[in-house]
Amino acid sequence: MSFTRNVGGFILAILAVFVFFGCGARTAKEPVEALSVLSSESILTAMEHAFEWQNHNLVSEAPLPDGGFQEVRDTEWVRGAYWAGVMAASAATGNPNYLQAAIQMSEGNNWQPGPRPRCADDHCIAQTYVRIFLLEPDERYIDAIVARFDEMIADPRPGPVVGWSDYESCENWWWCDALFMAPPTMALVAKATGDSRYLDHMNARWWETYDFLYDPEEHLWFRDGRFVIQEDGSGPRTKNGFKVFWSRGNGWVFAGLAQVLDVMPADYPDRPRYEELFREMAASLVAIQGEDGLWRSSLHDPEEFSTPESSGTGFFTYGLAWGVNNGLLEAATYLPPARKGWEGLNWAIQPDGRLGWVQQIGYDPREDAADDSMAYGTGAFLLAGSELLKLAGPTE
Repeated sequence: MSFTRNVGGFILAILAVFVFFGCGARTAKEPVEALSVLSSESILTAMEHAFEWQNHNLVSEAPLPDGGFQEVRDTEWVRGAYWAGVMAASAATGNPNYLQAAIQMSEGNNWQPGPRPRCADDHCIAQTYVRIFLLEPDERYIDAIVARFDEMIADPRPGPVVGWSDYESCENWWWCDALFMAPPTMALVAKATGDSRYLDHMNARWWETYDFLYDPEEHLWFRDGRFVIQEDGSGPRTKNGFKVFWSRGNGWVFAGLAQVLDVMPADYPDRPRYEELFREMAASLVAIQGEDGLWRSSLHDPEEFSTPESSGTGFFTYGLAWGVNNGLLEAATYLPPARKGWEGLNWAIQPDGRLGWVQQIGYDPREDAADDSMAYGTGAFLLAGSELLKLAGPTE
């Protein structure tokens, strides 16, 4: 059986049942505005509000940090991160609107990844295709991404590409963002096909990037080779002399870790290494969370750019809540920061549903403003809400 463009049939019938018994049954005893932002009903409402705004405001170009604009294609990472959040919201809420929108997007893309064969940024969108495949298998949903990964396995080309000028080739994961873009997709393909080669390839590439960009002292990631501190202590610093750890860059990794662990078999040989890394990062992140629940774009130098930053916060909140939900993090220690992060994210939501305070496309810490928003920020918000919803318990 395969989906049609109007998404009738099997999946919607099942989702309708979920909606009726789950999120669809809203209580009329008190208005949502009067409820805690941590209540199930408030979380559902906030997610739906953000989703509706974002779905009507998907931009075709975005400003770059050094001037000019970047085209935003339907098959690349900006969209991929957003739809990853939409699929998480679909699974957590049972609201058919999320899945219907994701299928419509996937059909519009003809189930194709981005145009660059080996570039992690162009693999991210296929996370959504594979998750739809796992709901109702149809080979056309994953044929293109499976063929892409088969080519990479046949010609592995180990080792990160160090040069910034090599960005367009994207042959290896030399920037930390890549660990959200490609590894979860490869892990999902391994699950969908039952073929561990995809997980093994992901595993080898992941630890190459770890050796290149992870700071074992701070338990955080440099964005790329330009920011790595050398053994003699040389390298770029913030204006106040701290190492440069970019909020969203570390958010990409932390969320990518959670997504990989979510589908990685419990007996996979290297799984303990991922779990240890996840716990290390979690401990470092909660130690530098802002009093308002939001992290700043420069993690170790919040005074450098004092404005709150919501895309990194969304990914951190998602990861912390996921860790508690899956028994990797102790609730007594990590649930309060997760809830605090969600409260901060709700403060960042504008009245129209826009998630504000999202740092624009970039690769290092920068200022942001209340009206700054991008789809990947909303994706992070939906990921976080999906995990907080599980912690909040059932709706009335």
